[in-house]
Amino acid sequence: MAPRRAIVEHAAAKRLFARAARRPVVVAPDLADRIEVLLARRCGETLGLARRAGLAVAGFERVSEALRHDRVALLVFALDGGKNSRCKIGALGHGIPWAAALSADELGAAFGRDRAAHVSIGPGPLCSRLLRDLDRLAGFRAGAVTNRELDFAPSAEHQNGGNGSNG
Repeated sequence: MAPRRAIVEHAAAKRLFARAARRPVVVAPDLADRIEVLLARRCGETLGLARRAGLAVAGFERVSEALRHDRVALLVFALDGGKNSRCKIGALGHGIPWAAALSADELGAAFGRDRAAHVSIGPGPLCSRLLRDLDRLAGFRAGAVTNRELDFAPSAEHQNGGNGSNG
């Protein structure tokens, strides 16, 4: 079973941690929030390791270049990033695993920048670890998703000049 916020909150409310430990256990009321923060920190640290190892790049141009040269095993999009640029990158990286679980600020911090909307990770153990941790984080963070098919087709609003009308 994948870690999820609701499961942790349910286990704390039903005192399942104490049952499993067979002794009294005090569970912090904000345990799920703490887990989310720690998972996000771990993802950021793994991204930093991948960057220093030369496996991760950030920014639209650098990610696009990595995709054109088949050096991408994972795409990471900012949870609060724009859909249009995500669609452009997604069209280049069709079939590549992806995740949107970190904010642009969190992605940028791993690269020593203020913000980053797109990150690509090359193949290897760090990529596998990051995808696993991003999936765990997605269970705790509202709106976060991993490894699902994105709708990379332009929206009807975008096709019709941005006003959403057909005429």
